[in-house]
Formats: sequence, structure tokens, C-alpha cells
Amino acid sequence: MNYNKLANSVGSLAREVGLFIKSEQEKLSSIKIETKSLNSLVSYVDKEAEKKLISSLSALLPEAGFIAEEGTVDPKKADFQWIVDPLDGTTNFLHGLPIFSVSIALTHLDDLVVGVVYEVGQDELFVASKNNGTTLNGKAIEVTETENLSDTLLATGFPYYDFKRLPVYLELLSDFFKTTRGVRRMGSAAVDLAYVAAGRFDGFFEYGLSPWDVAAGTLLVEEAGGMVNDFSNGKNILFGKEIWASNGKIHEEISKKLSQLAEIK
Repeated sequence: MNYNKLANSVGSLAREVGLFIKSEQEKLSSIKIETKSLNSLVSYVDKEAEKKLISSLSALLPEAGFIAEEGTVDPKKADFQWIVDPLDGTTNFLHGLPIFSVSIALTHLDDLVVGVVYEVGQDELFVASKNNGTTLNGKAIEVTETENLSDTLLATGFPYYDFKRLPVYLELLSDFFKTTRGVRRMGSAAVDLAYVAAGRFDGFFEYGLSPWDVAAGTLLVEEAGGMVNDFSNGKNILFGKEIWASNGKIHEEISKKLSQLAEIK
């Protein structure tokens, strides 16, 4: 199978669905700021975007199964699996912030072979396929060469349901505040990983994640020359609910720090 050609087709689809999402965000200003109204819109956008993706992806690869966030299709186990997040960065979407994305990955026998993240607000399309590198709007990108922790810019995501690790997580943040150039929280794990691939961040870590949050971005980073592991320095990334992605140069040093989080379950 030509994964590069397939990835480009998926990229076009992601951009198409992203434009639908952006048009829906523009309606927010006309909706009264009521939780019920806003939640109803997000639910509609999520589900409609996912339906559009599933319909088109099924046409591209009829034999593939799906792992999808909104559950608009029954999951089935197959050699090929699409892993889909129609809208990663829902809170940003709701508040009119530009950082939210469409994330699509394909695995073959559990091996990532296609990864696409379309960052809607900035019209940035990140595409990777196995052994073909990573591109941003058609141009090749690579991770940074930064070796010294003091020169790095890191990204993270804040815990939103699993607070058992919070004290250690906050200690790590305090450490990184003092030893790096800074830590950013963008609100979309898929975008964070894409930004590591593009050399905007030197590394990204977060826990409490789902496969659709990280699948596409993981391949983006790896094909851009970076490294991705769980907090135990293993490869249980898609279903382990934790991720550490970096340029590779700082990977071991921060892995030792993140191992403290891995010990808390």
C-alpha cells in the first residue's frame, strides 16, 4: 500500500472537515452564553465532523476498523484501524481560541503508518506516513537539535480528571519552570505533538490521554526524527494514557523525572 499517497488523501479530508468546524465556531457569537446551548453545539459539531470523517475514510479503506472518540461508529477489530478525533481542543473551540484540531491516524497490525493533524485556526496541515517523514503544508519538518535543558521550551496538558498524580506533577512543573525556557499549555495534545515535530517545542508530556489524542501526533514526531515513549520509557503510548515526546536529545534526562509520575497509579 502507498501510505504516502493515502496520507495526502487523508490530509485533504482533514482540511475539508476542519473548514466545517471553523464555520460552526463562527456561530458561537450568536449563541447566548448558556451551558446547555454551548454543549449542544459542541456535541453536534463533534458528531457531525466524525460522521464526515468516517464516511470518507471508509471509502478510502473499506476493510479498516475504527477507534473514534464520539462513538458514531461501532468499533471493530481489523488489521487496519483508523483512530479518529474530530475535534481535539474542545474548550479552545468553545472560547473562540484558535488552537483546535482534527486528528486522524491509521495503524496496521498496531503499527502506526499514517498520521494527520490539521490545526484548524492556523490552517496548518501536518502529515506523516511510515518511512516518508513529516510535512507541514507540504514542506518537510524536523524536530529541534536542542541538547541543553536550559535552552528548551516544553509543552504539557493539565490534569482534568485523574488528580492522584497532581502533587508530583506540580513538583515537576516547578522544576521545569526553573530549569527550562518555559512550559506551555496549548489545550490540544494533537497540536502539542505536531509542534514538537515542527521544532516549535522541544518536548511534550501529559497523562490522562486517549488513543485518539496521541496516535496521529506520535507518528508526526517519530517521522520528524523525534522520540515518543510512556513515562516508564516503554512503548505503551496509544492505550497507556501517558506520553513523553521529544527531539530525542533531551529524552533520557526528562524521562528520569517523568518516571516519578509513572509510579503513581
